[in-house]
Amino acid sequence: MQRLRELGWIERQDIGIEYRWAEGHAERFAGIAAEFVRLKVDVIVTSSTPSVIAAKQATSTIPIVFAAAGDPVGNKLASLARPGANVTGLSIQQTDTASKRVELFRDVVPGLRRLAILANVASPNAVVDMDEARVAAGTLGLGVVTSEIRRTEDIVPAFEALKGHADALYVCADPLALANGNQIATLAQGARLPTTYAFREFVDAGGLISYGPNFPDLFWRTADIVDKILRGTRPADIPVEQPTKFELVINLKTASALGLTVPDKLIALADDVIE
Repeated sequence: MQRLRELGWIERQDIGIEYRWAEGHAERFAGIAAEFVRLKVDVIVTSSTPSVIAAKQATSTIPIVFAAAGDPVGNKLASLARPGANVTGLSIQQTDTASKRVELFRDVVPGLRRLAILANVASPNAVVDMDEARVAAGTLGLGVVTSEIRRTEDIVPAFEALKGHADALYVCADPLALANGNQIATLAQGARLPTTYAFREFVDAGGLISYGPNFPDLFWRTADIVDKILRGTRPADIPVEQPTKFELVINLKTASALGLTVPDKLIALADDVIE
């Protein structure tokens, strides 16, 4: 909204905005998308792969702009150079950075031998992220145990099943995980499991480390795409953009609670350190 104002679009003056939130329940996306179609909105702005898929299934004519999608090409949301349909936006390259997250994590957790991966298997992008993390862990000689969830109620049992079977936890980000970030961080600390994520929001909630794109920057740039569409450019002619800012965030308070000492070289590399 801040960027749209800079571009001359003032809410309740130049544009009206309908806000909807699925509260981490992916099954609500289809209904929300259908409602937007009935309202005949001019542009649908969303983020996360499941919500983009729902919007795309609901309309082939209303422009759809995704502020963050994990793998637009792999999930058949849009091609990068010339989307060619009504969908465009920004990729977060979540799966492309999975190996980097695992490598950084190994530097933070000494003696890491067995890595647990928590993923919402109802989310296509989380599944791809899980597979990429599994491959990266295998390349580094780490054992892997996967924990699959589909709803909020699955999270506590997932942690119960992990007790004694892993040294650390890789959390695949998706709307379900984000909506339950505080609970995941609390359960992980209770289980003495260091955690790594793609988004800093998890680290703000008490997770240990994250490496991924800067979300405020992605949403800022999303406004530029919306501006182009509102001024007449077809989404089919707007290339999907890649992140330009990646950030490493470390929570030293969580590290201390887990009895971990983060190497000085990693702290020096961090974009933000939470103390």
